[in-house]
Amino acid sequence: MDFDFDLFVIGGGSGGVRAARLAASEAGAHVGLAEEYRMGGTCVIRGCVPKKLMVFASGYRGALEDARAYGWEVQAGAFDWPGFRARLDAELNRLENIYRTNLLKAGVDVYHSRAVLEDAHTVRLADGTVKTARHILLATGGQPFVPEVDGAEYCLTSNDIFRLDELPKRILIVGGGYIACEFACILNGLGVQVTQYYRGAQILRGFDDEARGHIAEAMRDQGVDVRCGTDVLKIDKVPQGLWVKSSDGHDAVYDQVLYATGRRPNSAGLGLEDLGVKLAGNGAVEVDGYSQTAVPSIYAVGDVTDRLNLTPVAIREGAAFVETVFKGTPTMPDHDLVAGAVFTQPELGTVGLTEEDAREQGPVEIYSTAFRPMQSGFAGRSSRVLMKLVVCAQTRRVLGCHIVADHAGEMIQLAGVAVKMGATKEDFDRTVAVHPTMAEELVTLKAPVRSA
Repeated sequence: MDFDFDLFVIGGGSGGVRAARLAASEAGAHVGLAEEYRMGGTCVIRGCVPKKLMVFASGYRGALEDARAYGWEVQAGAFDWPGFRARLDAELNRLENIYRTNLLKAGVDVYHSRAVLEDAHTVRLADGTVKTARHILLATGGQPFVPEVDGAEYCLTSNDIFRLDELPKRILIVGGGYIACEFACILNGLGVQVTQYYRGAQILRGFDDEARGHIAEAMRDQGVDVRCGTDVLKIDKVPQGLWVKSSDGHDAVYDQVLYATGRRPNSAGLGLEDLGVKLAGNGAVEVDGYSQTAVPSIYAVGDVTDRLNLTPVAIREGAAFVETVFKGTPTMPDHDLVAGAVFTQPELGTVGLTEEDAREQGPVEIYSTAFRPMQSGFAGRSSRVLMKLVVCAQTRRVLGCHIVADHAGEMIQLAGVAVKMGATKEDFDRTVAVHPTMAEELVTLKAPVRSA
């Protein structure tokens, strides 16, 4: 059977674009790609990139305060949100254009349209055009999830925060995951009065307990009103803003309410189940180790599979797909020991096992220290950083590394190399410290603080 394309990709995010480009430019495949919104996906348009730029912007208020302690005569004015947003929009437009240009240079046919599946080899575009392909790759990402609550229609999600015409004076953020915590810190840094509700006992569930407790304390010290064990019961629109009835009795009015209660795979309405593609309860496309679905011609990568929802992982999955399907080298993406960062203030960098997970696998030794770093200590700030190693008591391998500090994301990238290579605690000990730095504490932790 003759097909219009060797590969048709649905979704123009990081994973889909990487697969399309490599299949076209390195494997010589005829590739089509459909994206219904903007090229670049969650990361570039409404996630990692704009969020990190907002992190940078929100950090300058504290930097100016520190500057005065270091002898600089500076005075902070009001934050110019419209001016910042204009520059942010221009930057996202620039990045989107790079994504589109690189696809076209690789020879990919790009369709700015929604696409759904007709059968195992056929997609239908929004205008009714039908395209056939030997292989179809689903890379449709995820979307914010908002639970059913009376008044939810008045609320924002993380997709909306970058498009606000003006910053609110008071905001309630609902959720305790990394997106909720990041935006709580960002908006607090920009001068917004932030309250955060999380129904669980502690924010950042799934991360190391000691690290997330450290971050929660730091957020409260910086002025974020973090309320755990609290949920929204009802939201009403009133003349002063949005009235929120809470489960802890602290009812209040806010200018905006942001729901950051997780994301769900974006798989609805694509026609997958009718074709035999299996979906998990949350809508995730089920795939094997090679990203192949139950339908042999259909594959999926990235957040729509809900394996490890990180941009670099989606990119690796897309590359592994091309190696497997178009280069004849069966390749499984490696999801083990992937380093990550949470861009709270201070940041959390993490790789490997948490202390809690490591304890379940066998005896461990914990090396940990918290201290006031030189820069903020001199400026008179009480903030403390945390450096932590989780070590297997039998093999001496470093099973996990957790850092809470400014620039922890930069530090964990390098620590991740050592942990991935199987470094032992003695390997860390043999490494001479770089002084004076915060990270030197990782190689000067001599005695365990506890064993389990």
